[in-house]
Amino acid sequence: MAMIDLKGLYTVKAKGRTYHYAWRGGPRIKAEYGTPAFAAEFARHHAERKGGDKSKMSGLCAMFRASDAWNGKGPRPISAKTKASWTTWLDRIQQEFGELRVEQFERPQMRPIIRKWRDRYAATPRAADMGIQVLSRLLSFGQAEGKLLNNICKGGEIGSIYEADRSGLIWTEADLRQLEASAPVELVQAARLAALTGLRQSDLLRLSWSHIQAHSIEIATGKSRRRKTTLVPIYADLRAYLDTLPKRATTVLVNTKGRPWKTGFGSSWGAACDTAGIAELHFHDLRGTAATRFYLGGLSIREIAEIMTWSEEYVEALINRYVKKDELLKDRIRRLDENSRRTDVAKPESKLSGQSRP
Repeated sequence: MAMIDLKGLYTVKAKGRTYHYAWRGGPRIKAEYGTPAFAAEFARHHAERKGGDKSKMSGLCAMFRASDAWNGKGPRPISAKTKASWTTWLDRIQQEFGELRVEQFERPQMRPIIRKWRDRYAATPRAADMGIQVLSRLLSFGQAEGKLLNNICKGGEIGSIYEADRSGLIWTEADLRQLEASAPVELVQAARLAALTGLRQSDLLRLSWSHIQAHSIEIATGKSRRRKTTLVPIYADLRAYLDTLPKRATTVLVNTKGRPWKTGFGSSWGAACDTAGIAELHFHDLRGTAATRFYLGGLSIREIAEIMTWSEEYVEALINRYVKKDELLKDRIRRLDENSRRTDVAKPESKLSGQSRP
């Protein structure tokens, strides 16, 4: 049997068996290795990846890979970071559904089939739900290209298997001090500034000194693709902290080399939290800390929602679960303490009045 040298062929050995894939993360080649059928199947998979039958999902995947959006252009560009995360899922979609006709994905009967595919990855629920997200974006692209009339994955029709409500998780001052005890000062500065401003990590890392105005921080948010601008009022605590930060670059925050953060923040942050023993808290939870600070400072739910670019319902849930709960408990403790003091005073009086009786 002649050996085959095919560019891009990915081989995996597991439990004494060898598996061949058209590319890393691509479809497995089922034909016998070294045979003409093997080479033909390999060529077919790559042809489908590059172009393929445009009436099939493999062709739609190829069109999507060649689109402006996938290559970071146009009105809804996909960022390089998102593209890196989505590539594996697009390969899996092509492997699983590539031979199906695109029009089949207009039918509601496909939903249980899609769920069954998604549930294979239930061990990593967030990743599994990302698969549905990528499929939904692919089908939306198909709609725009006139290949589909509707998107059966849109609007949560498939549902999700990852559920996490972090609205009650915020960083306390004790948590920040715990991080401060072992983390590099550059990471502590990022945490402190996030807790004071409520800015998302991506916006905070690109925050420049020019965004800081006389009375506010004004920055177009990355999540809105710069279509929305958040306006954070510069109150006394925030101004005081900004005054402590040295101007080492055009950006407010810098890495350990004194340069703007480009890469490496996520891994450095994760390592610092592990060392500090607070891995259960995320950087995103610092936004909740800022929201509670704003509320305790007198801002309304609506005002906080505008600053955070959150819904009022989300802000209300966070405040109810954290701030108002503590306020109610403190009020109940105060009343119990007051009643206890009254009781202590009343007892001796009643005894004295009893002794004065004939």
